[in-house]
Amino acid sequence: MSRSSTSKILLYGKGIFTTIAVRDSKPFLWEKHWKRLTKNAARLGIDLSRYTEAEISDAVHGAAAAELKTGRVRVSFFDESPAELWGEEVEREVSLSILTGRSRQRPAKPGLTISPHRVNSTSPLAGIKSCNYLEPLMALQKAKELGFEEGIRLNERGEVASACVANVFWVKDERLFTPSLRTGCLAGTTREYILENLACEEVEAGIEALQEADDIFLTSAGIGAMQAAEFEGRPLRRSDHPIIRLLTF
Repeated sequence: MSRSSTSKILLYGKGIFTTIAVRDSKPFLWEKHWKRLTKNAARLGIDLSRYTEAEISDAVHGAAAAELKTGRVRVSFFDESPAELWGEEVEREVSLSILTGRSRQRPAKPGLTISPHRVNSTSPLAGIKSCNYLEPLMALQKAKELGFEEGIRLNERGEVASACVANVFWVKDERLFTPSLRTGCLAGTTREYILENLACEEVEAGIEALQEADDIFLTSAGIGAMQAAEFEGRPLRRSDHPIIRLLTF
């Protein structure tokens, strides 16, 4: 049996990743992505000391320039060391993967539903973009099975946390809102960029906030800002909000 068959990434999904938007063959918000990667690595005990920011930055910029005009780059770090329950203690190893691809396709009139799969804000993985990513993908698949583009996930307290694979923003009476990090939502790099550039209130709010919202937006590196057409069958206003212009390249 090969040692890799008992690695922590294979058995437990122990790794971290980030997806970076590429605009004009350049990675967008690289510094924010690297900062989150290093913070997440520290929380999971993944040693990135063999890698430097300059080295990874050069690799990401090179991949974007060589293969993409517009799209995305995924950077992943995998804990390849043997799992204690299955392998012998050896020197820890962390491997790197860089993938490139097109931006995610966005439908003309995306609909949102309430996901039955909740976010656990007390989980040790809350707020970490871990390679153990099956739960968000299962939530997304359920929303699509129900005929919607995405689902809104609540946390264990019934607060709006996020979409399945994106952050969520909404507008009510011309005021912009987004869930606070205390809800267990991911500290998205696109989310951070929006908060730096637009007036926005971070809140802990129940689902009624979205039920009464004028507009709802999903944001991520893969989609930029996607404006929902309806929520649970209720048409939304779809105004020309600055959040769309901020992320239009």
